[in-house]
Amino acid sequence: MSGAVFVGLGAIGTPMSRRLAERLGGSVTGVDPFDAARERSAAQGVPAVGSIAEAPRGVPVVVMVATPDQLTQLVAEAEAADAAGDRLWIVMSTVGPESVREAAAALRRAGARVVDAPVTGGVARAETGELIIFAAGDSADLDEAAPLLAAFGTVRVVGADVGQGQSIKVVNQHLCSVHIVAAAEALALGERLGLDRAAVLDLVRDGAAGSWMLSDRGPRMLLGTDAPVTSTVGIFVKDSGLVADAARAADADVPVLDAARERYLLAAERGLERRDDSRVIETYLS
Repeated sequence: MSGAVFVGLGAIGTPMSRRLAERLGGSVTGVDPFDAARERSAAQGVPAVGSIAEAPRGVPVVVMVATPDQLTQLVAEAEAADAAGDRLWIVMSTVGPESVREAAAALRRAGARVVDAPVTGGVARAETGELIIFAAGDSADLDEAAPLLAAFGTVRVVGADVGQGQSIKVVNQHLCSVHIVAAAEALALGERLGLDRAAVLDLVRDGAAGSWMLSDRGPRMLLGTDAPVTSTVGIFVKDSGLVADAARAADADVPVLDAARERYLLAAERGLERRDDSRVIETYLS
């Protein structure tokens, strides 16, 4: 493969683009509107430009933007620059089923091929190439995408229709949203009962009450507001909102998700939006 374009050089996109460049032997161009992101990317060996219009044509585009609106804007910019068609687009962002279907329809009208491939695993697994990828699309498009997706982790094929990858990611983010808040609530409860939070975490995380989120976020919940950031409260404000929107569209009842979402919104209201998502525990401690 002659190269690729990688759009979205945030906390997870930067290590993903680097791994892709390593797999392809270079020849990856990053795209991000922010100077700091482009500088950070270049320092890691991936040169970057400010817009899709400036990026190489005729090579696959991997998309890791943050929001549905950013995906819509990216596609519009590509169409305006005649840079959308005759190439494979791999949408790896978490943007929800409707957003990716709308983007795919626009890209296909321009002559592009589209794979829906959101990921789970966070920054740590992006660094090591151990993400789980929920891929959906035409079998030929999935085959074309396979060499690039292998740079990021393990592919789990969800189905043949764009939107199905986002749908399973919605289910995934429902559970992630709930498990983080449940862990925070439980550790805060332990403290209210007169127990040490660190001792509570140590005693319960390897038993029946344990979860991956408790083991991963729990240690950071023992820290203060300035705990290291691997995924922000703002990401879960966005993702829990996508879950809620998808549930409403499907006429699905999700009261547990709704309760968890209230906690992320409360954390954001308290100025924690850019803090690590583990800081949702602060909504229970004050």
